Amino acid sequence: MPIKVSEIHAPVLITGAGQRLGLSIAKDLLAQGYPLLISYRSETAGVAELRELGADCVAADFSQDAGIQSFITYVLNHYSVLRAVIHNASQWLKNAALDDEHELIRQMWCVHVTAPYQMNLAFESLLNQQHQTGETSDIIHLTDYVAEKGSAKHIAYAASKAGLANLSLSFAARLAPAVKVNSIAPSLLMFNQHDDAAYRRKASAKSLMAKEGGAAEAVAAVNFIMNSQYLTGRCIALDGGRHLV
Repeated sequence: MPIKVSEIHAPVLITGAGQRLGLSIAKDLLAQGYPLLISYRSETAGVAELRELGADCVAADFSQDAGIQSFITYVLNHYSVLRAVIHNASQWLKNAALDDEHELIRQMWCVHVTAPYQMNLAFESLLNQQHQTGETSDIIHLTDYVAEKGSAKHIAYAASKAGLANLSLSFAARLAPAVKVNSIAPSLLMFNQHDDAAYRRKASAKSLMAKEGGAAEAVAAVNFIMNSQYLTGRCIALDGGRHLV
């Protein structure tokens, strides 16, 4: 049976929303009254918090084709309309993080390109259903600053994020005008807890703003895209002017 949706808002789907940026975006959308469906790879305090707030939390491993297909099947069996799909699920692995480099690039491509590609196709009818009510619908890809610059230490990661950025262009053309498709490319929005003071100073110096941007920047960007009636096929760069340093 389809899950009952709000009379005000259709549901929003966010992948990888159990921590960091995804968690902040999810909590903001819940506060606005959006029914929320999230995927998560590992159980975290953030997942428990979202579940307590009423989100539909589904475990899914997007590094495997079976995990992608299982999640798609769940969504199609339980939802008849979607307001937005936000692809935030990510896996950040350095070169040689796995013993098999072929497995490394396969996993990066599967999480960052194959999963969003297959979901965008599978959920097109759900997003179109939202458009038929006279309301806008969105796909948002969370990419990365390195998609444009590359990364000597994270080659597979950077290449797959570039692939995700390119999906925004192709799907924007395919799905217009019913669905707007855009991307957000963050850089240094949130440090990790284990990052020491020396690393934080060095990393902050790489941008003109010379500071951590904060999750609020991603939250604001998502709201801007969802509130726009005209923006599609574009990328919002949240990098503090890093490209000018």
